[in-house]
Amino acid sequence: LPAINHSYPLMVAITLRKFHSFKILFTLFTFHPLFPITVNSFYSCSGSSMSTTERSGSGTITISPKNEADQSGLVVISHGLGDSAEGFADVAENLSASMPYVKFILPTAPTQKVTMNMGMPMPSWYDIIGLDERSNENCPGIEESRNTIANILEAEHQSTNLPYSRMVVAGFSQGGGLSLYTGLQLQQKLAGIVMMSAYLPAAKKFSVTPGLEDTPILHCHGQQDPLVTLAIAEKTKNILTTKKGVTAYELKSYPNLQHSVNLQVLADVKKFLDEVLPPDESCRVQLKDPSKMSVKELKAVIRKAGQSYKGLFEKREFIEKVQEIRNIK
Repeated sequence: LPAINHSYPLMVAITLRKFHSFKILFTLFTFHPLFPITVNSFYSCSGSSMSTTERSGSGTITISPKNEADQSGLVVISHGLGDSAEGFADVAENLSASMPYVKFILPTAPTQKVTMNMGMPMPSWYDIIGLDERSNENCPGIEESRNTIANILEAEHQSTNLPYSRMVVAGFSQGGGLSLYTGLQLQQKLAGIVMMSAYLPAAKKFSVTPGLEDTPILHCHGQQDPLVTLAIAEKTKNILTTKKGVTAYELKSYPNLQHSVNLQVLADVKKFLDEVLPPDESCRVQLKDPSKMSVKELKAVIRKAGQSYKGLFEKREFIEKVQEIRNIK
């Protein structure tokens, strides 16, 4: 199987989607600094029998347990430059199939001009002036994107009481850098951070929140990456472990892998997630009492569970249906 390639300028790749038991789909990514990114794809949404996939108008994709009461973990995945949440939807659905207690949230970056790509507007978490160290000092827009990810975590905690220790931030390339930049500067310690083909952005203004130094970090990187080179990955690890006090940083490199993600990377990510987010029913989310929900909210829960509310008329009937769903083991 070819690597999943979420490319930077001047790279063209054929991507094989939906591996394992899912429908095989091919996507062509063409990305050139003189022309807008084009994505020609034949895409169909399909999750496992234990999860449901929802797409919002803002571009956010959420993959969660059909019975929302089963959730006891959260993974937020941020895509790379020029991509969208769709770029990792298949990966998240596959992970969800073997981790049915985890909700996956995939936001899409705002569209903004990127200096490195001749000012061409595209989905980007922050402006990239260049990939050299000096150009990477400021990263305009990164604080706003950091707040976006932090707000997703906070909203989940406030609405379900899910502890931060059951949350992971992950990302590819620019999204991986954002995950690192966000995860180590929160006021609460996460279960872990995953970086794929990524680096530390805005290193000069980055500082680790005291107490977060031992947050588990997995950094997967191709040895043949021509864009974010392995040397940059090694320098990121060196800065974090020797200057920032980070103590649990694992950098794994992959022969013949370029600026991409392959099946071995995904297997290592899955292993890491299993270690930092094992099943734990004591951490199940605390949901709103059905008796205090509106009929609209009750219908949403029933619909999400893949069940029908046909024949239900009284609010009491909707409440009983939701209670029945949440009691399903």
